[in-house]
Amino acid sequence: MSESNGNSKRPNVEDQDLGLYFLEACRGREMREREKEKEKETEEEEEEAPRELNTINSSGGFVVVSTDKLSVKYTNVNLHGHDVGVIQANKPSPTKRLIYYFEIHVKDAGVKGQISIGFTSETFKMRRQPGWEANSCGYHGDDGLLYRGHGKGEAFGPTYTSGDVVGAGINYAAQEFFFTKNGQVVGSVYKDLKGPLFPTIAVHSQNEEVHVNFGQKPFTFDLKEFEAQERMKQQLKIEEISVPPNVSYGRIVRSYLLHYGYEDTLNSFDVASKSTVPPIYIAQESGVDEQEITYALNHRKTLRQLIRNGDIDVSFGKLREWYPQIVEDNTSATCFLLHCQKFIELVRVGALEEAVRYGRIELSSFYDFPVFKDLVQDCVALLAYERPLESSVGYLLKDSQREVVADTVNAMILSTNPNMKESKHCLQSYLERLLRQLTACCLERRALNGEQGEAFQLQRLLSSSRRG
Repeated sequence: MSESNGNSKRPNVEDQDLGLYFLEACRGREMREREKEKEKETEEEEEEAPRELNTINSSGGFVVVSTDKLSVKYTNVNLHGHDVGVIQANKPSPTKRLIYYFEIHVKDAGVKGQISIGFTSETFKMRRQPGWEANSCGYHGDDGLLYRGHGKGEAFGPTYTSGDVVGAGINYAAQEFFFTKNGQVVGSVYKDLKGPLFPTIAVHSQNEEVHVNFGQKPFTFDLKEFEAQERMKQQLKIEEISVPPNVSYGRIVRSYLLHYGYEDTLNSFDVASKSTVPPIYIAQESGVDEQEITYALNHRKTLRQLIRNGDIDVSFGKLREWYPQIVEDNTSATCFLLHCQKFIELVRVGALEEAVRYGRIELSSFYDFPVFKDLVQDCVALLAYERPLESSVGYLLKDSQREVVADTVNAMILSTNPNMKESKHCLQSYLERLLRQLTACCLERRALNGEQGEAFQLQRLLSSSRRG
């Protein structure tokens, strides 16, 4: 489609909201910049992992716990089924991760080898083996059976005895309990227990003794490899989803480049993919006609390059020449972001006096608008720091801020296309809408699992896909 002409439409109220959308995106990015490191730390800090055995809540009359609270020994002679020496970890299993796992080393199987490992709820009766009561699951060493909430076991794996290392884990992605013996997976079962679950061990005959490893030393089982395999399973499930025949990955990438005006990259992409077909349409699946985002491609490319280079005055000039309707209202969100970027560029090059003058002329009038006030304050705050890039408002000096402004201008130009069916198509490319849908689905899946499993991070998912 040709560049803009006299037939381009004037922005209406809905189109003006596009500028406010990117203003909110800018403010949201500011919050993310300031909290990014904090989020990385708190994700794991929110839940404290088990580190030792809970000597307060245990069947203390039947077990002796070592001073480091990591070993337990049965010293009595058991007379009946309620003489179990059972003990939980001091904390429940963390849930905001892909997998939780712990191990025991059987130092002595004692007289009968009635040792078990598993998970129990906080209200579990501390005189019974894990799996013998509701809200518990346990793998027992004397018979190799798995017990899940009642006294009848089910065939599961081999027995274990002195010298063996046995592990128990929760795979939150698959919603399964799994157990290991000497570094090998024994088996897994559906995790039908809800609520906080405590790592639990039990001993039940004289001289039985086990040592617990909550991760204070390397596991016998290769947990990292197991996690990698689980992530690969998830990736394969995604790849098994068929793509409609009229939508290819190449078309999706092409629509992204078109949407944001990356004309040179688009040309290189077409050459690399040996594309000789005419403009491709993906309207059936996405609701977006590629012709809509081909509109004013060269103009959008030029303006993006100018803004990325910090040439805001030239950008204003081009907009007044090509799309005067976008900048005729100097109080619009689009004009505001451009004026802010001009101020930021002056600070970037150290022209502080000129920045002050520009701020007094162009930014001061925006201070009376509540929607603009926060960003005006952040811009002005740049003047207060000797090293503004290292300050709390340093996000404004990063190239990503230029991209926000360039995206705003790009969207506003697309909105002037008289053939644009819906203004919301100006905001994001088809690829980004797919990623938003992926994010929503992953978050919903996690919600259905009781918010268990590692927090969804799109960047990590994309990184793992590239490595694959």
